[in-house]
Amino acid sequence: MSSSVRLKNSYKTEIVSLMMKKFNFNNINEVPKITKITINCVNRETIQNGKMVESIVSDLTLISGQKPVVARAKKSIASFKLRKGQAIGAYVTLRGDRMYEFLDRLVSLSLPRVRDFRGVPAKAFDGRGNYTLGIKEQIIFPEINYDKIDKIRGIGICISTTAKNNEEGRELLRCFGVPFRD
Repeated sequence: MSSSVRLKNSYKTEIVSLMMKKFNFNNINEVPKITKITINCVNRETIQNGKMVESIVSDLTLISGQKPVVARAKKSIASFKLRKGQAIGAYVTLRGDRMYEFLDRLVSLSLPRVRDFRGVPAKAFDGRGNYTLGIKEQIIFPEINYDKIDKIRGIGICISTTAKNNEEGRELLRCFGVPFRD
C-alpha cells in the first residue's frame, strides 16, 4: 500500500471520527482537512547568480515529484539590485495524492533527520489553521543527493487546511503525525 493511500485512508477512517468527538462536529463536512501543501525556496543570491534558480528548481522537483514554478520579482528594488521580472526562486503546490505522500515522507523520514530535532514549533499557525514550517537545510530530504548539491539552502513549507482556528488545525496535523514541541 502506498504512503499516500495510507494517510488518506487513516484520515477517512480514524482522524475524522477523532475530530468529530473532540470538537463536537455534527456533520462530517465540518471536519477540517488539508487542502494543499506549498513548498517554496527563495534565495537572495539568485540576484547575482541566475544559474542558482536552476538548482533550486531541480531540488524542488526531486523533493515534490512535480515541476515547480519559477518565482519572479513583482517590482524593482534598487537597493537590493533587483529588477522587475527577475527570477528569485521557485515554488510548487501539491494537492491530492502527491500532497499526502509528501506529508507522509516529511513526517516519517525527513523531520527525524534534522539535527537535534525535538519537534516542530506549535506556534507557527496563522490564526486560521494554516501551518508554516521553515527548514534550514534541503538535505534532510532523502531524495537530495548530498554530493550533487551546490549550496545548502532553506525551504519553506506551508500546509493549508480548512480549519477555522489554530486549535483545530493543530489537532488535525497532530492526528496526521506532525511532531509538535510541547
